[in-house]
Amino acid sequence: MVAAVGLGLILAPLAFQMFQRGPEGATMLAEFRPFMSTARLGGFQAEIASVNAAVREAGTSALPYLEAHGYSPSRLATQFPYFQQLSAQWPSIDSTMTGLLDKVQANLGNYQGVAALPSFTLFPWFFLMPGVLLLGLALLGLLRPAFAERVRWAVIVIGVGLILAPVAFQMFQRAPGGGRMMSAFKTIETSGNVERIQGYFSTMAVGQGDMRLGIVPALQRTGLSQAQIVQQFPAVSALNQGWVHLLNDMTPMIGAMSDNIPNYQAVASLPPFPLFPWFFVLPGLLVVGAASSLGRKRTTEGGLPE
Repeated sequence: MVAAVGLGLILAPLAFQMFQRGPEGATMLAEFRPFMSTARLGGFQAEIASVNAAVREAGTSALPYLEAHGYSPSRLATQFPYFQQLSAQWPSIDSTMTGLLDKVQANLGNYQGVAALPSFTLFPWFFLMPGVLLLGLALLGLLRPAFAERVRWAVIVIGVGLILAPVAFQMFQRAPGGGRMMSAFKTIETSGNVERIQGYFSTMAVGQGDMRLGIVPALQRTGLSQAQIVQQFPAVSALNQGWVHLLNDMTPMIGAMSDNIPNYQAVASLPPFPLFPWFFVLPGLLVVGAASSLGRKRTTEGGLPE
């Protein structure tokens, strides 16, 4: 029994390709860390809200103002095509981006719980090292019966360590949260979704360019001063002023999403997170039970059972 459990622990990280997938998971968690805070996610939500306010204000106030000052609807459509494109697509963009950020915000605690676990890079060794020790102790008990009692206690210590490890790392609380996070990110960390969001940002960029370089100068040509434009169209003015900051803030997040698609897929290929605590507890219970059931006389005479 002890040898079988030890061999199983040795083979588990190889079977699940943990030596390849573990570091990829660690990379994903590290690259998402700069964006996974209440302040940063709240900032993203505020930035999307600022775009929403500017698009709506430009469409319902600025363009009607221009129309009232001699711009025909056809001229507006021809002169500001990129804003018209942004305005038409904005409900879909807003829904997608707000939904994405809401989903990430809802899983902030789950992410933090997983990030508080030992590094994914170390996880294969948490299986391999106890496995090697148990297999070695089982062979020692078989080949050197005189050491069987010491071996039995060593096996019990290792087994208890396996049982306590998930408790010490709060895996029973954190692993289910990690599972929920992975499920939530399943529709986010895909090539199609990231490409769609990148396309949205391109639409937002050229649409904002039309507001800044087209609509605002057109408003000035009607006789409005810059101060009057700021007063009458504060959302458009605020977006134009804060656009570079918004772009610099959100672009790295989109880049991290794109870069980590393979890493997410690697982690998603591992067994479900809620099972991980039991991968330690069950082997620990088996070897503790096997070692504890042996009497001193039986251990001395026969060593540990194989």
